[in-house]
Amino acid sequence: MQQRYEYTFVRLNVGIFSNKAEQEYQETIHRHARTGWRLVQVFSPGIGIYGSATFYELIFERPVS
Repeated sequence: MQQRYEYTFVRLNVGIFSNKAEQEYQETIHRHARTGWRLVQVFSPGIGIYGSATFYELIFERPVS
């Protein structure tokens, strides 16, 4: 039987002057990992000024029992 997965998406807003972004994404990854989620991708579309990202979307998965 094939393994099935469930997914969750967490959006983190990034401000131009935000120096807490790195700490916030690391804490988010650790928090989800403690409950069985695995980070599979970080999505950051370049839609801000000069193509910079205005948010990051963290995509997590975990097996469904």
